[in-house]
Amino acid sequence: MALLGVSLCASRVPPNSPLLPSKSLPLQISSLPICSDSPPLVRNLASPLALCESVARTGALALLSASLFFADPALAFKGGGPYGAGVTRGQDLTGQDFSGKTLIKQDFKTSILRQANFKGAKLLGASFFDADLTGADLSDADLRGVDFSLANVTKVNLNNANLEGALATGNTSFRGSNITGADFTDVPLRDDQREYLCKVADGVNPTTGNATRETLLCN
Repeated sequence: MALLGVSLCASRVPPNSPLLPSKSLPLQISSLPICSDSPPLVRNLASPLALCESVARTGALALLSASLFFADPALAFKGGGPYGAGVTRGQDLTGQDFSGKTLIKQDFKTSILRQANFKGAKLLGASFFDADLTGADLSDADLRGVDFSLANVTKVNLNNANLEGALATGNTSFRGSNITGADFTDVPLRDDQREYLCKVADGVNPTTGNATRETLLCN
């Protein structure tokens, strides 16, 4: 719109062009009932240049607003709602402290969360899709329905965590993690991951009362 307005204002029209206003145009415009209560557009009709500048300025502001929005994709995840007030998707959140926080359905997709602290956090339905959780503390956390698909969950503290119904598809790895007292009820695991976890499984989840080995369907 800005480009169109500037183009119309800047274009040169031959003197004899029919596009030029006739001599009677000022009389026609002046005959309009223009008063102080008239809309700005009507009041400015007597000045075609001012009208062109107004159109160009409005279009430029619209383009600037759009460019600012699309220049920072993270803006799409601000403003509360299920994503929380801050931006947590695709971010480097190494070592951040989320302990005890309520982060229901929070979006941590593709974020770096190494050594992050989620101890006792409520993360129902949150997404850690393709995130790096190496060394993070998820002990005592409510992880029901959490999406760990393609996530790196190695060397994570899952002590007494409740993972009922969580997703762990793809190449999700729990290697080196502490799963004492963790509840893996209805968590779809690859055979190699289930076999590995059964070797280190121990304890009973204090919230559900389920033994870790039983929730992993260990023999």
